[in-house]
Amino acid sequence: MRVRIEFTDELPADEIVIRCKSGSGSAEKIKKAVENVSSRETVIDGYKRGEQVFIQTDDILFFETDGANVFAHTASDAYPYRVKQRLYELEESLGKQFARVSKSCILNIHYIASIKRNLTASSLVCFRGSHKQVYVSRMYYKNLIRKLGN
Repeated sequence: MRVRIEFTDELPADEIVIRCKSGSGSAEKIKKAVENVSSRETVIDGYKRGEQVFIQTDDILFFETDGANVFAHTASDAYPYRVKQRLYELEESLGKQFARVSKSCILNIHYIASIKRNLTASSLVCFRGSHKQVYVSRMYYKNLIRKLGN
């Protein structure tokens, strides 16, 4: 496979063209990867102790609601950052690495270390590099497993 990138100031917006033989499975994988990278928001405005902080979405373990507020949790910070977006807005703007796991939580699937399955109640997700945990409701469990499989 040959890869070529051309830089020009003549285009109004970035354009990606992939030329391949018919039925090329690798081209479809490349297309999905490019769409995932280009569609995700990379920085979120967070607030803690009156200070505005710009958080890389790759550093976020999960978002959760607490009453009217939405918080972003990272592995490195003990206390979460308050964000101004609503959970449904975050769900629409974040990349495919994030999955809704309950009415009040969206998590980053790249940080999942384990899922303790409970057939009668919510399952417990543990994260790599953190003591923080979240629950996956039964309604969202199959969707999370499907995303982890992709």
